Amino acid sequence: MAIPVESRLPGFEHINTYYDKEHGATAKLLPGEYYVTTKPEAVVTVLGSCVSACVRDRVFGIGGMNHFMLPIQEGERSGWTGGVVDQVTRFGNHAMEHLINDILSQGGMRKNLEVKVFGGGRIIQGLSDIGACNAKFVIDYLNEEGLPIVSQDLNGNYPRKIYYFPKTGRVLMKKLASLHNDTLIEREKTYFSSIKEAPVTGEVDLF
Repeated sequence: MAIPVESRLPGFEHINTYYDKEHGATAKLLPGEYYVTTKPEAVVTVLGSCVSACVRDRVFGIGGMNHFMLPIQEGERSGWTGGVVDQVTRFGNHAMEHLINDILSQGGMRKNLEVKVFGGGRIIQGLSDIGACNAKFVIDYLNEEGLPIVSQDLNGNYPRKIYYFPKTGRVLMKKLASLHNDTLIEREKTYFSSIKEAPVTGEVDLF
């Protein structure tokens, strides 16, 4: 049974949800998506080269997760240099700021935020450094914003499946030794191609 649309926060009606017999109501994220909740729900995603930040207000239990990739060029070792808001960093900034903004707009407080970050694996041939760039971006972004990272599992040569429970901050992570099919790789390649072609528009003001 999916999470009823009417019970989700506004703006998240499009997110795929289902009922997991072990974890309860669960929202499933694809690349480029994020989800915020004030309820005892789980958020799940599978990460290859992409990164997810799990952010929550540890006092009020409001939080969520994103799933993003930076649009560096193929073969580029450092499409992002840190501290410079260019076409590349704007994608990461957009992903982080939307997630944080929505948490704060639901009553979360910046001083209460804690973050856990995952992903950035090296799994796509020809895009060998993009996972490392994603991991570097999220660490540097959070350090610059002064947001505490309480747990992380980044880089490596394996994909990860992440369950995050914003209400409690609990994370379940499974390292996937191998992929049984090419679904994840093809999904990330499609996402990578789409973000290279589509510029980020609009600005996001952080509360």
